[in-house]
Amino acid sequence: MNNSRWRMTVLVAGHAVDDLYQGAVPAVVPFLVAERSYSYLAAAGITVAATLLSSVVQPLFGVLTDRRPMPWLVPVGMIVAGAGIGLCGLSSSYLFTWLAVALSGLGVAAYHPEAARLARRVSRGGHVGMGWFALGGNVGFALGPVFVTPVLAFGGLAASPVLAVPALVGGVLTWVAQRGARGNGGQPEIRAGRDDWRQFGRLTVVVIARSMVTFGLGTFLAIWVAQRVGGLIAGSVALVVLFGVGAAGTLLGGVLAERWGRIRVVRVSYALGVPAVAGVALAPGPAVYVFVALTAVTLYVPFSLHTTLGQDYLPNRLGTAGGVTLGLAVSVGGLAAPAVGALASAATLQWALLSLVVLPLVAWVAARGLAEPVRCGLEPR
Repeated sequence: MNNSRWRMTVLVAGHAVDDLYQGAVPAVVPFLVAERSYSYLAAAGITVAATLLSSVVQPLFGVLTDRRPMPWLVPVGMIVAGAGIGLCGLSSSYLFTWLAVALSGLGVAAYHPEAARLARRVSRGGHVGMGWFALGGNVGFALGPVFVTPVLAFGGLAASPVLAVPALVGGVLTWVAQRGARGNGGQPEIRAGRDDWRQFGRLTVVVIARSMVTFGLGTFLAIWVAQRVGGLIAGSVALVVLFGVGAAGTLLGGVLAERWGRIRVVRVSYALGVPAVAGVALAPGPAVYVFVALTAVTLYVPFSLHTTLGQDYLPNRLGTAGGVTLGLAVSVGGLAAPAVGALASAATLQWALLSLVVLPLVAWVAARGLAEPVRCGLEPR
């Protein structure tokens, strides 16, 4: 395995480890409710601790790393993300738990901007390479509950330090890989051009709309399908379809972009997302799974393309671009999920899910104003 492929493998695996701790938070909350009798409001506060701080701080880390590259933030951010989740079960104090989860969110925020910059350089600006990097994050997020649930089910909240182990291992391996790559002088970097903030602003609207519909579905899909088809297992299967097909869609996006261009792929994806999301809310019985799969494709195919577009729109601020398109894209949607829940309480869950149709429509309208950026050449760093 050549050096570039080894470095990309480490970055993909590291992205999976880092984002595992975003997926871990929803899995930890039920154990906090069961062992400490947290109210629904208190439980929601734990989720906000992770998503709010990460959403606010992530672009700031991007700005800082644009002024001065900080590659050490990649392993350190990963370790801090794991340490926060590892600490969250060690005290009965709500404040301590809230701060521990917030610390994890801070680590996630610190990781993404520099990791996205490194991944773009190692992949030589290729869409498929960035697709693999994005896939790592999506897989990690999906594996969060798979990892957390058996650990806490067996050992209770007192076993939470075990949850930090992947971050410690991944952080050390990433640090070693970075040290081995120093001084090779052969990795390319995008040659700086003119920053296009107007286009990046449009892209940010697309990113936020996509994040909101993804989080809304991820939060309530299992409940809806359990009601529609019958049984908790049916709901869990729907989530497996959403995340599994979505992971494949992440890679497919890079392949399609190489053939037809990023802008066209993004526009078509969100246009198809409108009827797909509507189908999730309206399809009878098991037919809902077909629309869940179609929705997963339409939402995940553009995911990695957001990152490369953002970096090409802001070639002088790759950290800021990565922080928004990779980090903010994942975390900000969590802040909108309570609004979907409130609508479900006021009307019905079906109407709440049907309202999500507006979001891919907003993304499509914003994407119609996007233009393919002029990609500058590559030069050694």
